[in-house]
Amino acid sequence: MFKRMREDIKCVFGRDPAARNTWEVLTCYPGLHALWCHRLAHAFWKRDLKWLGRIVSAFSRWMTGIEIHPGAVIGRRFFIDHGMGIVIGETAEIGDDVTLYHGVTLGGTSWDSGKRHPTLENGVVIGAGAKVLGPFTVRTNARIGSNAVVVKEVPEGATVVGIPGRIVKAQETNDEQRTHRDALAKKYGFNSYAVSPDNPDPVAQAIGQLVDHIHLMDARVSDMCGAINEMGGDVCKEMPELDVSNFSDAEALAAEQRKKTQEAFDPSI
Repeated sequence: MFKRMREDIKCVFGRDPAARNTWEVLTCYPGLHALWCHRLAHAFWKRDLKWLGRIVSAFSRWMTGIEIHPGAVIGRRFFIDHGMGIVIGETAEIGDDVTLYHGVTLGGTSWDSGKRHPTLENGVVIGAGAKVLGPFTVRTNARIGSNAVVVKEVPEGATVVGIPGRIVKAQETNDEQRTHRDALAKKYGFNSYAVSPDNPDPVAQAIGQLVDHIHLMDARVSDMCGAINEMGGDVCKEMPELDVSNFSDAEALAAEQRKKTQEAFDPSI
């Protein structure tokens, strides 16, 4: 038992940078308290001491704001961050190394007996306020974004966002293309993660495609220049450098021009 408790405390340090020391984690993390109470409640439940299991579960909810049915099955190194408002139903099954944030519901969509709640495989992370509803499986290392509502199976490694939940599919990008994209993004002043093929932002994806197109055009121009120079030409010796500061200067000038235009139409400014 104490070995499992030490393992639980250790996993907090790996997933919460705010954790400072063992005593603080032991005394101030309601997610740990709810997990330990659930283990006791689940032990009663399996021994057919249902009422005792429910009493321990109710006490845990009163103390921590986290409601875990004593019938739920939870694996190792389960981490609840903040935790207030979490609800985990009776037939929910949770694998190892799963992380839940506050306001998450693992609920059912039916009043029928039997399996009604979701199964989370190893390494799943569910963001704050997300609702996972129904007897389906969220596969290994999947991610569910904050406030998403998920009602169908999530494939391994996928990210789900929105209401209803939709899978955010990464663009197919090989290692060479990714390397060139990162290099060009740095050259032109973009932050590398903003043009990541895994980014669900459509604007970031469009910028990523533009960066890929620039890389392709650079390669084609370089090949053409090399062929011309081999035939005795003298081209493309020096490519112009892009000065990112020009963009900030241009932006300042544009803002000044907008202000002057506004003043011309509105003398009260």
